[in-house]
Amino acid sequence: MLIGIDASRAATAQRTGTENYSLFLIRALLKLDQRNRYRLYFNQPPASALFPPVENVEVKTMPFPRLWTHGRLSWEMATQPPEVLFVPAHVLPLMHPRCSVVTIHDLGYLYYPAAYTRWAKWYLQWSTSYNARAAAHVIADSEATKSDLIEHCHATPGRVTVIYPGYDPDFAPVRDSVRLAAVREQYQIPSTYIISVGTLQPRKNLTRLIDALAALVNQGRAIHLVIAGKKGWLYEPLFAYVQQQGLEEHLSFTGYVPQEDLPVLISGARAFVLPSLYEGFGLPVLEAMACGTPVICSNVSSLPEVAGDAAILVDPHDTAQFVQALCHVLDDDELYRELVQRGLRQVMRFSWKKCAQETLEILEAVGKTLQRV
Repeated sequence: MLIGIDASRAATAQRTGTENYSLFLIRALLKLDQRNRYRLYFNQPPASALFPPVENVEVKTMPFPRLWTHGRLSWEMATQPPEVLFVPAHVLPLMHPRCSVVTIHDLGYLYYPAAYTRWAKWYLQWSTSYNARAAAHVIADSEATKSDLIEHCHATPGRVTVIYPGYDPDFAPVRDSVRLAAVREQYQIPSTYIISVGTLQPRKNLTRLIDALAALVNQGRAIHLVIAGKKGWLYEPLFAYVQQQGLEEHLSFTGYVPQEDLPVLISGARAFVLPSLYEGFGLPVLEAMACGTPVICSNVSSLPEVAGDAAILVDPHDTAQFVQALCHVLDDDELYRELVQRGLRQVMRFSWKKCAQETLEILEAVGKTLQRV
């Protein structure tokens, strides 16, 4: 069959979680499946090395000034539809085949609406409900997201399947001292530090982590926090808060870090911290474990599923728990080594090959079932 995929997010220059999900899952699907034909839809010309040329893959670039999904992609679906459409990281176009599958990554806006602009919250509410209603089948990143879809969007349980993402195999322990030192110098950070990675936005709960940093500094600890990630919505108060706390010398904002530098930065850290209030999956947790860096993360939403017993889980609203967890990792070498080994074992449960295989089964099943109707 002909499977169409909205690959527009995969071509984004500065990719974060959902864009990386789109890129690596599409790559894994194309590598795995030589039986079906694929048509990849882009809103801009993709980089030549984004996907390797394959005989059963057609690339269709369709530039459009505004409303690409509901305008240009909808028109393509109305005039030249594939047999199955898969949207891995966005919203279904208004015009779409009956055999359409979409991945819904999270419903964080329901739990922390104040962390979103009015427009962003409205669009997320609309697009998530629309996806859950219009798709023939929905893929969820986690059991937590599936439960949210059933409870809040009234999704039919049998039409939602949990398929865990994988992680980029480039994330692996970096022990080359020269390379580690070069990247530290590039980003102007000291030799001993802790790190957090994610888009700067209120849902990431970074002010709580900054409070924990302040408490450790007040204890007289020589500690440095690196926050890596591009600016998201409502990010401005975060910079002002650091200044109010007088922590400029103890904290570095790197901005967006290219994919080739991120494993080095994470590998060089004493600990990785993800204090998020809500995550649909929490891919940085896997990336940090794959780099051999101990993980401290929140005990909410999907994060316990991802972390298993390989991380220190804390209440994201409790600064004291973050302080205590950081002290344990900083001071206890035996615990440090145990978390490293547990993390390296935990990530073996996740792979893009497995994700692609399970996704392909859904795409083929949807196509065959609805074609018989």
